Amino acid sequence: MAYEKTYDLLDLAIWMQSSREGVSLNNIMDRFNVSRRTAERMRDMIVTKFTQTEEIIGENNTKRWYIPQGTLKDFIQFSAEELAVLELACSLLENNQLQGKKETFINLINKIKASIKPDVYRRIEPDTEALLEAEGFICRPGPKLKINNQIVGTIRQAILECHQIKIIYYNKNSKKQSVNILDPYGFLYGERNHYLVAHHSDGYYGDEVHNFILSNIKKVEILEKSFVPVEGFNLKKYAELSFGAFHEEPFEVEWLFDKEVAEEAAQYIFHPSQTVFNNSDGSLTVKFKAGGHLEMDWHLYTWGDKVKVIKPENWRK
Repeated sequence: MAYEKTYDLLDLAIWMQSSREGVSLNNIMDRFNVSRRTAERMRDMIVTKFTQTEEIIGENNTKRWYIPQGTLKDFIQFSAEELAVLELACSLLENNQLQGKKETFINLINKIKASIKPDVYRRIEPDTEALLEAEGFICRPGPKLKINNQIVGTIRQAILECHQIKIIYYNKNSKKQSVNILDPYGFLYGERNHYLVAHHSDGYYGDEVHNFILSNIKKVEILEKSFVPVEGFNLKKYAELSFGAFHEEPFEVEWLFDKEVAEEAAQYIFHPSQTVFNNSDGSLTVKFKAGGHLEMDWHLYTWGDKVKVIKPENWRK
């Protein structure tokens, strides 16, 4: 127990140095699952041992504490498990056709390895390899869409610079290509497809934003004209409007899972806004609000006859 508390204090010190806005008592309570009094003792211990710790006043007059950069350079080391997790993340990105992000991860891993003392790295390297051999990914059947990483890189540059782009886009329904001038906002990574989220620069669709399948973008060009994002747009909130990546008007959803699968269903987060109820007969009710009929259908099929759609009432129709 004493050793665990020491690790918690070291983690807290590293967190205080990595967080530019500082760490509050509420942050400590949430992260380490401790009472306010224990959080105060942990903070006091850090302030006593690291006299460089500074106190600042954040939003809503909340006190926060941070440790200046470089203070803990001799304390921070990386474990075999941490390196293995990063290596596994690279494999996951590759499996999901996100080669560009994989290269960024590889660069990050190489920088971390270069910062580790040689004797320490020689000690943890065998453990890292052993962990990698012990973990893997289940193969998901189905086609893997090929994404042009040069196109993704160009779009990412345009997003960072807030510049409009011109794309040549293939519509699989009409079997035709079209030219679109867009304000690129970001990317959404889905189960079957990955998408560019963008706003039509000509304003034809008003403030609406649309999803473009990345594998259907055949060519992209960054334009000189810059853009200002639609006021109030938030990619995270936009993604939460739908079950999956197909966007449509959100509607009330209620699913009833039979008691045979209730325990399994309770392990799922079907949507960030969901509420879950355990019923007296052992069944499970899940409620949320989102759009995306088609992707809901795809998912519901995996539960067979063990789930009923209560809302919308006209689901089958």
